Amino acid sequence: MTDTALPQPSASDPERRTWLIATGVAGGVATVATAVPFVSTLAPSERARAAGAPVEVDIGDIPPGGMKVAEWRGKPVWVVRRTPEMIAALQGHDAELADPSSSKDGLSEDLANPARSKNPEWFVAIGICTHLGCSPTVAPQGTANPSLPADWPGGFFCPCHGSTFDGAGRVFKNKPAPTNLEIPPHTFVSASRLRIGDAA
Repeated sequence: MTDTALPQPSASDPERRTWLIATGVAGGVATVATAVPFVSTLAPSERARAAGAPVEVDIGDIPPGGMKVAEWRGKPVWVVRRTPEMIAALQGHDAELADPSSSKDGLSEDLANPARSKNPEWFVAIGICTHLGCSPTVAPQGTANPSLPADWPGGFFCPCHGSTFDGAGRVFKNKPAPTNLEIPPHTFVSASRLRIGDAA
């Protein structure tokens, strides 16, 4: 059996060690530089965050009987300032409605009322028909629309398939729309500011 001598460290070993450390550090930096942009693509974009973020609306300039349309999550949100007459017209036709108490809507306690609002003067709803996603139009009481009955209390009419909703967005019976208009989460920041998307 012959003995094999182990290689002896040469004068160049410290230099080799330095190069190995430098190469390892450079590789780590390159890995991090590559990973950061990739990981950042997994986070929601500014546009995506903005699409789901609450939206504040100035409601101080809406006259009685008027409506303003805001956008939240890409959907139109109606903000209607009801007159005393419009509020009174919400009564007396429950028997004609598919879900007059909004039992299918999953509304919070402060919205589960005939006006479907925190304040009867203000109605906030997503302006999309619950049938096929069409956009209903405002149909005030006394309108000349031949598709509406003579005793029409005022509300909204979907021209696509004829669904009708009262002034609180409650759908009438025997219409294509299966449920009432959706009420988004919202809160009144002040007497003239409404925040949509935040129910706090």
